[in-house]
Amino acid sequence: MGRKSMDARDDGGGSPYPRRATRSIAVGNVRIGGGAPVVVQSMTKTDTRDLKATVAQIRRLERAGCEIVRLAIPDGQAAEAFRDIKRRVRAPLIADIHFDHRLALAAVEAGADGLRINPGNIGSKKKVMEVVRAAGERSVPIRIGVNSGSLEKDILRKYGRVTPEAMVESALGHVRILEDLGFRLIKISLKASDVRRTVEAYRLLARKVDYPFHAGITEAGSLFAGSVKSAAGLSLLLSEGLADTVRVSLTAPPEKEVAVAYRILQSLGIRTGGVEVISCPTCGRCETDLMNIARSVEREISGLGEDMTVAIMGCAVNGPGEAREADIGLACARDAGIIFKKGKIL
Repeated sequence: MGRKSMDARDDGGGSPYPRRATRSIAVGNVRIGGGAPVVVQSMTKTDTRDLKATVAQIRRLERAGCEIVRLAIPDGQAAEAFRDIKRRVRAPLIADIHFDHRLALAAVEAGADGLRINPGNIGSKKKVMEVVRAAGERSVPIRIGVNSGSLEKDILRKYGRVTPEAMVESALGHVRILEDLGFRLIKISLKASDVRRTVEAYRLLARKVDYPFHAGITEAGSLFAGSVKSAAGLSLLLSEGLADTVRVSLTAPPEKEVAVAYRILQSLGIRTGGVEVISCPTCGRCETDLMNIARSVEREISGLGEDMTVAIMGCAVNGPGEAREADIGLACARDAGIIFKKGKIL
């Protein structure tokens, strides 16, 4: 099995945190692992069979900066729509498939840049061989996705409940199937809906394989609660170099997932680019409606692609200093305000 010492690390394309050394794979034109920058991805929430709605959602994801998009392929009609969707968008597309190997074959033939399947769940060895052969011929990587909610029954009986060790054993079983067929264009995810089990599972698996990891907290929740939980889990994984691609899973539009993912990466200094807003939390010294001002500014600058910092401050204690240090700063008072540009009063 693809093993690698945890001591062999790279800087992850400029990441401030040491990155676990992994094999490199490509999903379309996006490089994953092997020192490449951490990649942001999301998943469509439309019915894949609805061509118009799905294409529109993927285009919104592209504008939000999503680098890889995953689509559910539940049946043959969705696989057929996948072909047309692929022609109409730029982002690499991953086909998400369960149980039916024919859908995986159809997705590869339709131009999928990656597959999300668990080879142990798609049928006989012959069927798995067909999928592996098709993927190998087109250099289409396969993501093994272990979810705490769908572990194999024999593994659950062995461990009595869903544990990090059980998740790792499931992942290694699927990996072994692919490796026995000579296939190593693999990435792996180990997702639970809680931070502790997710992080511990990745830590355990990192000692056993050198395949790149796709990371996230599955079914994290609504926009607010899910963002907090995802930030907690992904910050731990990213700071330990255990994530090569990330998805923030929210009960919210997928563009919000992308925005939160980038905010997490930017906060950790792992990815840069776009506008970062620094705003005063307000206190009893604030003499203006800073919350509305901050919301208004964020709304106005949300579409800007510039790499810049905007500060919105509400009192005389820290306000002028913080505003002066930003690219653009607004220091607000009761009846007046100062706008700074690069430290100078504008």
